Amino acid sequence: MAKPTVEMQAVLDKLAALGAKPFSTLTVPEARTQASPADAAHAVQWDKRLSSNPEAQVTTKDISIPTAEGGVAARVYIPGGKGPFPVVVYYHGGGWVVADINVYDGAPRALALRTNAIVVSVEYRHAPEHKFPAAHDDAWTAYKWVVENIHELNGNSDKVAVAGESAGGNLAANVALMAKEMKTKQPVHQLLVYPVAGNDMNTPSYKENANAKPLGKADMEWFVKNTVSSMDETKDPRINLNGRSDLAGVAPATVILAQIDPLRSDGETYASKLKDAGVAVDVKTFDGVTHEFFGMGKVVPEAKQALDLAVADLTAAFEK
Repeated sequence: MAKPTVEMQAVLDKLAALGAKPFSTLTVPEARTQASPADAAHAVQWDKRLSSNPEAQVTTKDISIPTAEGGVAARVYIPGGKGPFPVVVYYHGGGWVVADINVYDGAPRALALRTNAIVVSVEYRHAPEHKFPAAHDDAWTAYKWVVENIHELNGNSDKVAVAGESAGGNLAANVALMAKEMKTKQPVHQLLVYPVAGNDMNTPSYKENANAKPLGKADMEWFVKNTVSSMDETKDPRINLNGRSDLAGVAPATVILAQIDPLRSDGETYASKLKDAGVAVDVKTFDGVTHEFFGMGKVVPEAKQALDLAVADLTAAFEK
């Protein structure tokens, strides 16, 4: 297993100091209430007395997106200025089981500021209370709602991108595929940050990073076990994206991966399958960082570089 950078290690040390334990050793309620990598990054930021500006210029508005089951919460990040703004529909990580739009605040806030876009961060239903495919259904419903209604929040529905981290990266990829399949308005771009893209837990990166923190192989097994009703469901094309043969014609993608992450091979494979299908793909693996690094731009230089890459690609897509 590769060694984390000094800055990444500082976040991992802080996470340990905050008492975080491997997900695989916890109950679901324990896993949901323990310190997150985002908490650790905030604590490092606090220790270094780093300012949280200029993200403070982004205003937020909490809304409810209607669904057949009664609605999902979402947080809308609105940049300063006139608009109408391009839009990013963002899906947070957490293995479909833990975390929420409060934990994953760093990335959507930074994306809103840097791309001068409205970011809609979607709070989909979680397993095990709501098993697969509840989160996927909510992700699609939210995207459709945004396309139809975002003009009321000063958004431009002709310039909608999707983005997500980890389990949320899988949701974003699925939304892009669904939009193509349903022949509805396709996203102009998809930003996939270490997405769950396969059901094989014996890939090179799973073997190499089996004991990685904050996400190891046993933790991924725990998330999957809590999400699906039976292991057979992991063969579903919505989970096993790498088993699909219908990728041609889907939105151009930016795929951001971490070296010290069991999901790295998943993302590498999906990026190359998209390329083989003729989709424009910008893929980069950042060395010396772990799963969850993306929202840590204030304290991990690679996260800042990854955000720069995401912003450049989204901005180019919005300008087309």
